[in-house]
Amino acid sequence: MNDLSDAFRDRHCYNCKPIPAPVFCVLIPLFFIGLTFSVFILVVVHNAFFFAFLFVLSALVVAFLAWNTLSWRKNKAILLFLDSFPDSDLRSARHGQLVKLTGIASCGSIPLESSYERVPRCFYTSTLLYEYIGFRLKAASSDHRCLQWTLAYSERFSTDFYITDIKSGMRAVVKAGYGSKVTPLIVENTLVNTTNGHSILSAYLRKWLAERNLSTEARLLHLKEGYINEGSYVTVMGVLHRDNNIVMILPPHEIISTGCQWRKLLLPVYFDGLILRVIGTTAC
Repeated sequence: MNDLSDAFRDRHCYNCKPIPAPVFCVLIPLFFIGLTFSVFILVVVHNAFFFAFLFVLSALVVAFLAWNTLSWRKNKAILLFLDSFPDSDLRSARHGQLVKLTGIASCGSIPLESSYERVPRCFYTSTLLYEYIGFRLKAASSDHRCLQWTLAYSERFSTDFYITDIKSGMRAVVKAGYGSKVTPLIVENTLVNTTNGHSILSAYLRKWLAERNLSTEARLLHLKEGYINEGSYVTVMGVLHRDNNIVMILPPHEIISTGCQWRKLLLPVYFDGLILRVIGTTAC
């Protein structure tokens, strides 16, 4: 079993943001230099062209950066990269090649169970608990800020599983277990959503919190859970490894870039590890 909780809390699996911090260190001084120059021209020459040009240019830059930040949070660049990558054929794919497989998944020797809903025979599970931090004198941790929803607790696990490639009909072992880096493109469903008018916690939720040494006091909480269980229709991207008659999909050894996607106005995003994406579900 592979515990991904700490990796996701530190954003290891989404290794690099599309907008590095040094970019802001350059853009902000340039903005103030341009603002000073345009105001000087406006006052001395009474020409508002430079001021209007700076305003329009700044608005476009801010919109571009905001679009990339929002797309990064929604994994848009990785999804587009995955969709544009052609499906591989296991019969002709070479050892060590980056491949993308789509097919029916089945559990390995160590199946998982989702934490809150108790869904059996999963090979990936994630449970996220968000807490609304109001006007508190002292937050629970340095990452918690007042008047914001913050991640108070998380559980993410993955394990080895099998995928039957629909293109070749071959079966491969996906090594998502212990020590593997995984980038799951999974949307968690909201199971618990307490509000100001109804913040009383259910008996089952209080039991779940107590088992994890979390506070059972009534408060504003969001609990989300996602999983991939046996029989799901999934897409996997990783490196092909052949060992005699065994075909395995391993995490890439290097960080992979999505590249610039100018048609979508997206900067490169870098990801580390296997990519897992649910296409749909089907019966076992």
